[in-house]
Amino acid sequence: MILELENDNLKEIIDQNKKVVVQYSATWCGNCRIMKPKFKKEASENEGITFVLADAEKFPESRKLAKVDNLPTFAVFENGEIKNQVQTNKHDVLKDLISEITSN
Repeated sequence: MILELENDNLKEIIDQNKKVVVQYSATWCGNCRIMKPKFKKEASENEGITFVLADAEKFPESRKLAKVDNLPTFAVFENGEIKNQVQTNKHDVLKDLISEITSN
């Protein structure tokens, strides 16, 4: 499942779903646009995980849930807690991050 944040409510989504992967991005970010279809592809291939697209500039409270100092940033949450995060424009790195919550 993939959601695109329309409100600054990422914390609620993380609390309501066991496994969550977030792509923090911005409209001006070229690498974010490159990674978005890859992120969506991962969402379609990983059942049982909620994938969320979050605009890091529009949603400051959601941004605070991870250390976002470069874009795109990807973060994985499990049972309401952040497990890991990466800043990347490489699909393999994203896949490795997702595998951290699919293996259990």
